[in-house]
Amino acid sequence: MTLHTFREGGPDAGLPIVLVHGFPLDHRMWLAAAAALPGTRAVLAVDLPGTPGHGADLPEPSIDASAAYLASALAGAGVERAVVAGMSMGGYVALALAEQHPSLVAALALVDTKSTADLPEARANRLRIADEAEAGGSVAPVRPMATSLLGETTRAARPALSEQLAAWIEDQPPTGVAWSQRAMAARPDRTEVLRTFAGPVVAVVGDEDDLTPLAAAEHVVANAADARLVVVPQAGHMAAFEQPDAVAAALAELAERADSLRA
Repeated sequence: MTLHTFREGGPDAGLPIVLVHGFPLDHRMWLAAAAALPGTRAVLAVDLPGTPGHGADLPEPSIDASAAYLASALAGAGVERAVVAGMSMGGYVALALAEQHPSLVAALALVDTKSTADLPEARANRLRIADEAEAGGSVAPVRPMATSLLGETTRAARPALSEQLAAWIEDQPPTGVAWSQRAMAARPDRTEVLRTFAGPVVAVVGDEDDLTPLAAAEHVVANAADARLVVVPQAGHMAAFEQPDAVAAALAELAERADSLRA
C-alpha cells in the first residue's frame, strides 16, 4: 500500500485530509496544495493502482477497485474517518469510497470532476487510448495531456507547469495508463451517492476547465444536501496544481465544516 504522509496530525488537530490524484498522475500533483493547507491536521495522499510501483498484478479495471485499495490503505494507517478530496479520476474514487464506506468519509471535496458516467463517445475514446498505450508499451497517447489539462492562462504564462506535468506523466507505467482508462470508462453514474451523502461537500472547478467545466460542478452542488461551489480563477482542469492556494483554502474550509459537525 502506498499512502504518503504530507503532514502528521497532532492530537485534537481535526479530521485528516486525504488527497486522491487524477489521471495520468500520482500523489505528487497535490504537493503544492498540501503545503498550502493551514493548521496542524494530518494530510495524506494515496498512489492508486496503475501508478509507478503499482502497474503490475492489477485487478479487473474498476473505480471500485481503486476505492477498495484506498480504504485498505487508510485502515492500515489507522484512519477511521477523514475529509476526502479527489481531483478528476480521484473524484470518481472518492464517490465510490463514500458509497462503499460511508462511515469513513466525513466530507467530500470534488475537484475538477463530475458525478456522472462517461457518454459513449468519451468511453470509446478512453478504451482506444488504453489499447494504444498497452499495445505500444508507451505513455505516448496521453502525452498531450501535459498541456490540455492546464488552463489557457497557465499555458501562456507558466510553461514550467506543463513541463512538470509532462515529467510526471512520463513516469507512469503504460499498463497503469491502460488500466485507469478502462476503470474510468466502466464507472457508473454516482449522482445518487451525492444525494444520499450526509456530510458537507465542496465542488471546486477552474474557470478555464474545459474537461469538467462549471456545469459539472454545478450539477454536484445541485445534487448534494450540503454543498458549496468554489470557482478558481485562471485555472483549468488542474486547479489544485495551477492555483494551489485557492484549492487549499477550499479544502480547509470544508474540513472546518466537517469538524464542527462532530464537535
